[in-house]
Amino acid sequence: MTKLTKEQQETIDKINSMSHANMCALWRFATPGHPYFDTTLPYAEVFEKRLFEHFGGFTPEISKSIGW
Repeated sequence: MTKLTKEQQETIDKINSMSHANMCALWRFATPGHPYFDTTLPYAEVFEKRLFEHFGGFTPEISKSIGW
């Protein structure tokens, strides 16, 4: 990975401090073009790894709690 700017590292730190439920809600309801899901930025990979590898993805309970 290339050297991150201070702002990029701060954003990654925010992602790494998000709760499981908050990450699931953002995954489901983020507006198109949200920077956390832009694969040209370093955030998408960090977000996806944290949500799916660290937390194990969605659970039925979280899915129901964030509903529509």
